[in-house]
Amino acid sequence: MLFPTHAVGSPGPLPASAAFVSVKTPDGIVLHGVHIPPAHEPKSRLLVLGFGGNAWNGSDVAAFLHRLYPEAQIVAFHYRGYRPSTGSPSAKALLADAPIIRDFAVQLVKPVVTVAAGFSIGSGVAASLAREGLVNGAILVTPFDSLKAAAADLFPWLPVGLFFEHEMDAGAFLTATDVPVAIIAGEHDTLIRPVRTEGLRRKARNLVFDRTIPGAGHNDIYERSEFTAAMREALVQVAVNQVKGGS
Repeated sequence: MLFPTHAVGSPGPLPASAAFVSVKTPDGIVLHGVHIPPAHEPKSRLLVLGFGGNAWNGSDVAAFLHRLYPEAQIVAFHYRGYRPSTGSPSAKALLADAPIIRDFAVQLVKPVVTVAAGFSIGSGVAASLAREGLVNGAILVTPFDSLKAAAADLFPWLPVGLFFEHEMDAGAFLTATDVPVAIIAGEHDTLIRPVRTEGLRRKARNLVFDRTIPGAGHNDIYERSEFTAAMREALVQVAVNQVKGGS
C-alpha cells in the first residue's frame, strides 16, 4: 500500500524543452528523471526538485511543477522501483536516493538557490534534504510528522508499530534544521490526518509559511485555485528573496 508501483499511470505530455536524465546509485540502481528548463528564463538560478506522492509518475511531477513555477529549473525523478527506474522502493531507499538526485541536479543546472517540493510521502523525502542542509528551502504538501504514525492513524485496530518498516520521521528532520520550510495542507485530509500535519508544524524550527486549504482533501487539494496561490506564495517565502540576494 505504501509503494503501489502497479497503480502509477502513464505519463502525460511534457513540454518540448524537457529532457530525460538518469543517474546511477552506488548500489547499481538506475534512477530516471526529467529536467524541464524555465519557460522564459533559460539561465534561471532557481532549482526546484520535485518528490511526488507514492502513486505519482515522476514525469507528471516535473510537468506539474513547471506549470506552477515556469521561471524555475525543474528536476523530478521516478522513485526506485517505479518504472523506468530500477530496483525496489522502500523508505530507506528513497531517503538515500534523494541526496544523489540533488547532487546530480545541482551539477546539471548550477543554481544559486535549490528548493525541494515534496508531496505526501515525498514531503518526508524533501524534509530529509532540509535536515542535511542540502537545499535552501522546502515546500511540504499534505505532510506528516511520522509515516509510521500516519499509517497507524489509518489502521487503529492493528499494531502497526510492531511491523512497520518504512518510517520517515519528518518531525525529527525539521527539528534538526533551520532551513526555511513551507507547509500546505488540506482541511479535510483523511489520508494524512490533520493531527500528523500539526505535529510537524510544532517541530519545525523555521516554519516561514503555513496554509491550510479550506475544504480540501488529500487528493482534490491540487484542483483548488487557493492551492496554486499558496504554492506560489510559499516559493516566495522560502526561496525568491534568497535568489535576489545571491544574484
